[in-house]
Amino acid sequence: MTHPFHPLRGSEFDLVVYRHNWGEDRAYYHDVDGRLRSIPASWTSLVGSDPVVELGLGRSPFRAVDLIELLELLERSGR
Repeated sequence: MTHPFHPLRGSEFDLVVYRHNWGEDRAYYHDVDGRLRSIPASWTSLVGSDPVVELGLGRSPFRAVDLIELLELLERSGR
């Protein structure tokens, strides 16, 4: 599990099946209780990393407060 906010991040499971369901690729595995579960394959190490995320390295060149200030400035100028 590689999704940064998933509570099981870092856990490893044996892949049962990899399928395209519900409009996305999904990985099926058995949880610790033996129940069949599925998660988006992009939340696992089965799929390569997103190039945009890799290039940005998780950083943003802008702070939210600065973007809000820019929006207010543009609105005041009539643009």
